[in-house]
Amino acid sequence: MKYLANILFYLLSFYAIGQEATITGQVVDQNNQPLSFVNVIVTDASDNSIVKGASTDESGKYIITGLNFKTYILQATFLGFESYSENITIANTTSVKNIILKDSTENLEEVVVTANKPTLKKEVDRLVFNVANTSLVEGTMLDVLRSTPGVLVLGGNISVKNSTPTVFINGRKVQLSASEVTQLLENSSANSIQKVEVITNPSARYDAESGVVLDIVMTKNLITGYRGNVFSNYTQGVFPRYNAGINQFYKTNKVNINLNYNYNQSKINRDNINEINYLDNNNSISENWYSTLNRNTTSKTHNANLNFDYFLSERNTLSLTSNFLYLPYFDYLTRGNTTVNDLQGTNNYNFNVNNNSSDDKYNLGVDLDFVQKFKNESSLAINVHMTKYDYERHQQVESQYYFVNSNSNFDTAFTTDNNQTTDIITSQIDYNTALSDNFSLSTGIKTSVINTDSDISQFDIDPNTGNTSFNNQNSDTYHYDESIFAAYLDYQIDWEKWSFSGGLRVEQTDIEGQSISTNGLNDQDYLEWFPTLNLSWQTSENINLYTNYKRSINRPDYQDLNPFNFFLNDNTIATGNPFLQPTFTNKFVLGTSIKSRYTFEFYYKDISDQIHEIPIQDNTNNILIYQPTNIGKATDFGLDFITYFDVSNSWSVYFVTSFYNIQEEAFLDNQIVKQDQWSNYSVLSNDFSFLKDKSLSANFTVIYTSKNLQGFQTVDGRLISDLSISKKLFKDKATLSLAFADLFNKQDFTVRTKYGRQDNYNFHNQDNRYVKLGFSYKFGNTSLQTNERTKDKKERDRLE
Repeated sequence: MKYLANILFYLLSFYAIGQEATITGQVVDQNNQPLSFVNVIVTDASDNSIVKGASTDESGKYIITGLNFKTYILQATFLGFESYSENITIANTTSVKNIILKDSTENLEEVVVTANKPTLKKEVDRLVFNVANTSLVEGTMLDVLRSTPGVLVLGGNISVKNSTPTVFINGRKVQLSASEVTQLLENSSANSIQKVEVITNPSARYDAESGVVLDIVMTKNLITGYRGNVFSNYTQGVFPRYNAGINQFYKTNKVNINLNYNYNQSKINRDNINEINYLDNNNSISENWYSTLNRNTTSKTHNANLNFDYFLSERNTLSLTSNFLYLPYFDYLTRGNTTVNDLQGTNNYNFNVNNNSSDDKYNLGVDLDFVQKFKNESSLAINVHMTKYDYERHQQVESQYYFVNSNSNFDTAFTTDNNQTTDIITSQIDYNTALSDNFSLSTGIKTSVINTDSDISQFDIDPNTGNTSFNNQNSDTYHYDESIFAAYLDYQIDWEKWSFSGGLRVEQTDIEGQSISTNGLNDQDYLEWFPTLNLSWQTSENINLYTNYKRSINRPDYQDLNPFNFFLNDNTIATGNPFLQPTFTNKFVLGTSIKSRYTFEFYYKDISDQIHEIPIQDNTNNILIYQPTNIGKATDFGLDFITYFDVSNSWSVYFVTSFYNIQEEAFLDNQIVKQDQWSNYSVLSNDFSFLKDKSLSANFTVIYTSKNLQGFQTVDGRLISDLSISKKLFKDKATLSLAFADLFNKQDFTVRTKYGRQDNYNFHNQDNRYVKLGFSYKFGNTSLQTNERTKDKKERDRLE
């Protein structure tokens, strides 16, 4: 803390209050009529970097303060008028400069058409998908991700090439757990999204757990004023869902404030058919269990996000970011029926289950940032983060067993109470500098401390008397401590037709987990190195070759480490594994881009100790256990092709396809198990614009994923089809949108497990087919863009 205080004192000494200059004036057209909401900016005449900006009020007047006495370039832009630019030298405290904008001779229809088409750009380490002003941004952030090439959203899970990405907004990690990220994106309006970057080879600046990064880039602001937006969505699936929210942003020359709130109420249906063949000692079927399950999840969720920026000077900024998720009501109701037959198909018995669990949780994250920019284009950033997470679950399971001889019928019942609290504290310092025009360097350190305490208590209920008794065998307390110290060095250099970037990150991890009842202890202490390399060669004007490499780590979620049991019924259990080891991945890529339009890319991934929740059937006791397991080793290699083109002025298309092979090998069920599967993932997305003013737009996307392999489970192919339509209203201040999901009803799938003494399958009929009606309205200065951002730490992604 002493060293940190000295650093802050040194940085704050750069801030001094001096005499500042002001430019003021009025912007009018050629008829001397004032123009409101015109963007007026000041750039440095020496390097064209943006210094300050403002927006004209209803009388066409503007004012820009906080300038130095020097020469600037004054610029003004407004749709339908020619851009204005003029050098201006400030010699007095107040300078007056009136601006006259001339009518533009450009074809405005062509300008609008270009703005309403998403564009696709492949860079050496990422895919950039620009969606600003398209129909895609009239839905939610999750809707945009569904249409992003290479991103797959199924059942609320987000994946890129069979791995779970880290989600960022404006370069900062989303400050919620993995499951809450999906809730946040589903409840947040997308109308301020500029682009989505799928970063497949993140630099050493990112945590080593960031194997793939999704960065949602929001439009940034230059001008002062107030802007607001209200939105609401109604979704009809099996059951109706509601979502509404408000975004507010206010900016002055010294302060940015952004406050967002949204509320979501939903009920989601899910049907499953599960079949298990339990085997005898001769690997013949002894019993066949056939189950039908109906699951309904009802929830009420509050999300709030506050961003506060205070500009101490032109070079110093102090920021506070706070995210709060409150889930006061989450009801998970499962009803099922199981038929048990013997080898000859004769019914042995049936049983029904009623499983009801109710959750209550909150998740609070706070970040404090200080950024110091130096005159040599260097910068120093200091961040301190805190997370407070509290989770409670109450579960009640009741089962009724029915036999041919009704005298043998009986009932069972029990309840469980589960509590989990997690505290996360991190601190980080990053320094960036440009050593020359073509060489830059960044370095930094980070520390994180995580503490998780969990407990579960089970009480068995006598169905005849209703009396309860404490079940010590299924009750436990679990304590988990983790600390990580990390440091990195990252650099980039460009020369002639070559570009190279590389970095090295080192992380020291110390872990201690202990189960009180079993006295099981999990100690881990390891130091790991994570290099990242990117090399690009522009062989000609139209052809670019590139290659990259990255090593990354995936630490288990805190819930996966928790050894407690969650019962679907008396014989189907989901439990954690306190002895999980981290997963390490080495990834190599070789690719080429032709005319910036066609991209071919070959990749190879080598994965050790990959974590999968796989079902293991106990053939002796007729129990099916879902438990996260390190499955040994896996390889994943394939060839990707990406292209984007315009069919006409009103129709654009992008197409992505990937042919890949997954091979998995592990010691399971007392034997070596090897499996491999060739698969295909393809996306065809079409964007259309209609009407003379292009105010009506549409997007139609089809995604196909063939049969694939996931943790020794074969997953059936699926066809995902989405159509979204949006219409601008009230001088573009309002938007009415309509979306249809799963048009062809082809998203249901079956997961099969068959090897050794394992023989079971699970059919999933999820609530993916729906119609969504949305409306949003902008008020205030609608030309103003926000500082909206949501920040996160990788440590939070592992919350459940």
